Amino acid sequence: MTKPSAPALAVLPAPGRSGGRPPGTPTCTEPPLGSPWPGSARRGPGGEVLVGGVGLAEAAERFGTPLYVLDEAEVRARARAYRRALPQAEVLYAAKAFLCSAMAEWVAEEGLGLDVCSAGELWLAAAAGFPAQRILLHGNAKTPDELRLARRLRVGRIVIDGPAEIARLAALVAADTPQRVLVRVVPGIAAGHHEAVRTGVGGQKFGFPIEGGDAADAIARILAQPGLELAGLHCHLGSQITEVEPYLAGVDALVRLLAEVRDRHGAELPELDLGGGHGIRYLPGDGELDLADFAARVSGRLSERCAEAGLAVPRLLVEPGRAVAGPAAVAVYRVLSVKHTADGRCYAAVDGGMSDNPRPALYGSPYTARLVGRRSDAPTAPMDVVGRHCEAGDVLVRGASLPADLRAGDLLAVPAAGAYQLSMASGYNLVGRPAVAAVRDGRARLLIRRETVDDFRTREVGR
Repeated sequence: MTKPSAPALAVLPAPGRSGGRPPGTPTCTEPPLGSPWPGSARRGPGGEVLVGGVGLAEAAERFGTPLYVLDEAEVRARARAYRRALPQAEVLYAAKAFLCSAMAEWVAEEGLGLDVCSAGELWLAAAAGFPAQRILLHGNAKTPDELRLARRLRVGRIVIDGPAEIARLAALVAADTPQRVLVRVVPGIAAGHHEAVRTGVGGQKFGFPIEGGDAADAIARILAQPGLELAGLHCHLGSQITEVEPYLAGVDALVRLLAEVRDRHGAELPELDLGGGHGIRYLPGDGELDLADFAARVSGRLSERCAEAGLAVPRLLVEPGRAVAGPAAVAVYRVLSVKHTADGRCYAAVDGGMSDNPRPALYGSPYTARLVGRRSDAPTAPMDVVGRHCEAGDVLVRGASLPADLRAGDLLAVPAAGAYQLSMASGYNLVGRPAVAAVRDGRARLLIRRETVDDFRTREVGR
C-alpha cells in the first residue's frame, strides 16, 4: 500500500525530564489505567497520564487544545484481535467511525477491508492507496456520481440499499464486467443503545424488510440483472450493542432467507454480512461486546443453522468501527472557567464541546473525564464539563468526579474518544475542528492539523 506523506516523527520529552528518549523506553512502571482508557495509558509523575509513552499534557503543550491523541498500537492491536478471533471471516473497518489516511494505512496493513459510505470516504481511501477490491460501499442514498466513482475505482462490493439503486447500478455495468453486490435486508430485530441508531427494525430508511416480501422482491430483481453478481445478504442491527443475542437472532433470520433464495432461485449465496455496531466501554462499569464470545457463538450458530437448512456455510463478514477506533483515542481539553451556581452546581467550561463531540447532545452519551498535567490532593466534587457553544445542551460529561480545586488553565482528558466524535464534528460557531496526533513508543506526530478561521474563509467565493 502506498503510504501517505506525513510529518516526521517528533520525540516528546518525558514529563519532568529534559530532552528526548529512545522509542520504546519505559516511562514509568505504573499499572494500566484500564478500560475505557487505551491499553497503554499509565499514570506518570506529577499527575500526568501517558498514552503510547507520550504525556497528554506534553502533547497538549506541543499541539494545542482541544486535541485528539490517537494510539496507533491500540488501533493495530484491536484490528489484529478481530483477525485472530474470526480467522475465516472477512473483517472490514467501518470508516464512518473515524477515517484519515493514517487510519486507512494501519487497518490495511493489519489485513482488514474498509467499509465506506460516501464519495469523500472512498476518495480518501483511494488516495491513501487502500486496495479497491477490499472496499465495500454502503449508504442508503448513494448518488449517481458515487456509484460511477465506485465502478471506476473497481470497489470489491456495493451494498444495494433501495429499489432505485438496482436499476441505476445495473445501467453502469456491462455483463462482461459484473459488479459484486450485497443486498441490505431488515430482519426486524431491535438492538442498539438509542432509538436513533436501531437500524435492524422496520419503519426506517435503511434496506429491504424481510417481512412483507420487499427483500425477496429485491433479490429477484438483482438476480435478473446480468451485470450484477449477488454475493450475499447484508444487515446492520444498530450501534453500541453489547450483547451477542441480537446477532444470533440476525443469523437465524438471514439463514432462513438464504434457504428461501436457494429454494426459489436455485442460487446459494456465498456471503453473509452481519454489519457492525459492536459496543465499547465509555465508563469503567459499562458493559462491552465480548469479541471472543461473539466470534464463537456467531460462527457456531451460523454453522448450525446452515446444516439444518442444508446450505453450505457462507463466508461471514463483519464491520467493526467503534470497537477498533473508539478506545484508541483520548480527547484533551483546556479548562477556560469554573463556575459555581447558587443551587450548588459546578460547571467546568472547556475549549471544545459539541462541535467536536456531538454524541452527548444527540444521544445522551456518557463519558468520564480526568485531570491531567498536575497533581491535586483536593477532595473530588461532581462537576458538569461543558462546552463553549451557545446551547444549553452542550455538555460533554455530566457529573464528572473532579478535584474541587479545578481551575482555569487545567487540562482534562476524556477517554473512548476515537469514534463518532471527529467524524461527526461540525463548524458550529466557526470553532475549528481539533487537531489529531498519533502516538506510539514515546513518539508523537501530527496527523490532522487544527482547522482555522482561514479554512472557513477559503470556502467563500464572493459577497
